[in-house]
Amino acid sequence: MKKINILLLSGLVIWGTSCKKFLDINQNPNDATSSTPQLILPQAITGTASQLNGYNSMGAQFGLYMANAGGYGAFGETVTYEFSSGYNSGRWPGMYDVLEDLQTVIDGSATDESLKFFNAIARIMKAHAFQKLVDAYNSIPYSEALQGQKKLQPKYDDPAVIYADLAKELDKAIADINAAQAATVKPVAVKPTQDPMFGGDMNLWKKFANTLKLRIMVTGNGKATFSNKNFDPAGFLTTDALVNPGYVRDVNKQNPKWQTWGFSSTGSDGNKAWMPSTFILAFYTGAKLKDAGRGRAIYYKYPNTPTNRLGLEGSSIESSPSGSFWLPSDNRDGKTAGSATGVLKGPEASMPILTAAESDFIQAEAIEKGIITGSSSDAFSAGINASFKYLYQLPDGTSAISSDSISTLVAKYLDDNSTSPLVNFSLATSPAQKLEAIITQKFIALNMINSEEAWNDYRRTHYPTLNNANGATGTQTFASSQSKSTRADHLPTRILYPGTEGAYNSTNVPKGISPFTSLIFWAQ
Repeated sequence: MKKINILLLSGLVIWGTSCKKFLDINQNPNDATSSTPQLILPQAITGTASQLNGYNSMGAQFGLYMANAGGYGAFGETVTYEFSSGYNSGRWPGMYDVLEDLQTVIDGSATDESLKFFNAIARIMKAHAFQKLVDAYNSIPYSEALQGQKKLQPKYDDPAVIYADLAKELDKAIADINAAQAATVKPVAVKPTQDPMFGGDMNLWKKFANTLKLRIMVTGNGKATFSNKNFDPAGFLTTDALVNPGYVRDVNKQNPKWQTWGFSSTGSDGNKAWMPSTFILAFYTGAKLKDAGRGRAIYYKYPNTPTNRLGLEGSSIESSPSGSFWLPSDNRDGKTAGSATGVLKGPEASMPILTAAESDFIQAEAIEKGIITGSSSDAFSAGINASFKYLYQLPDGTSAISSDSISTLVAKYLDDNSTSPLVNFSLATSPAQKLEAIITQKFIALNMINSEEAWNDYRRTHYPTLNNANGATGTQTFASSQSKSTRADHLPTRILYPGTEGAYNSTNVPKGISPFTSLIFWAQ
């Protein structure tokens, strides 16, 4: 039986799960053997949020946002990049576990017209999950996946073909929502308790699907062929896509990111072995850019937040404080409900799936590449504004400061960096400069929020710009000082397939994969 590490929705009991071990011969007659799409969907959405906590940590720990904390050693593969099949192996089964739930919803609602909305939501989330897997592993089981005992050894599909099909599936899901909304006999409405992300608002689901499709097309631009380059009139996300099934400070009921990096439900410290990288803090303190507004919202002791470079160890580096460096100095008590700004916020805070800031920067890049029309400058500015707004949002969804105060902070940021084309978009005149500005601002906005997306962006664009020379400082590069990578940037290219694939699907799993030379299909 699958493991569930989520907070059950208020007033909702999950009586069954969507999968079981093939060799599990022990059966409890008091346990239900089946469930319904209405019960499984909220579990799958909340499970997605839990899995993104691991993806965020992976992206951050490749040096972009995190480094070794003082007094901690034995970082091993993380600092050498000589990955084994066991390194970050949880990313694979965790996301496929979610996909099994989503497929159960899809199969259980496929022929029931009253469940059209549930079916469409599950298909949208399925596309989201498969993109995460492709971006981490490249070729993966797709067309033959999720068939259970019917196909125990599914083939691995071409990642560019998967990308193209994901875009098609998102189009179909949107079309089904539109048809259901226009139907004389309406499908069963999705209740807020059944949708911990958008509360059953199907117009927001269409925007989310549009935004996912745009991200797929931007990421796969020039490498995958998309049959439909148009988008539904619903448009793209202008609000944050956040999951919250009712997180509270209690055992196994906290926001997963808070549980990992903040405090446990009893108030004990989360993971203290990591601290901010010197590279990322330079975008706040003035070494690269000045950003006191967001720096104060995120970091402990800002602007004097201790930092390190990945791969450097030693007791001279300040050890982590109680809690986390990613909590402002005025919120250090893990025993009470959180009231912090920044990226952790509190045990009851929502988990980000795709923020409005990321949506804006995706649009800015898409406009520059001619995928959609519009003003890339306006989308760029909107992304910066949305980033400030999200960081000053409290766990309950309200803002810690007024909208006028946020506008003042944004204006200060623009003024302090008025001569930098990374902030003043009018100074970015060439396509390369514009792309660098967009990706760099997106990099800042994704800091410890959806870090894996920043890692994906670096691998495909090589922005933010690094100094690749031997002896480069932690301000100049986020590559580990102990890197064994043979690449010019001294970074890895990917993680490896988990050992379970070699054991149980050895005929199909790609061979000869290297963390230094094997690229995701869209990478350079």
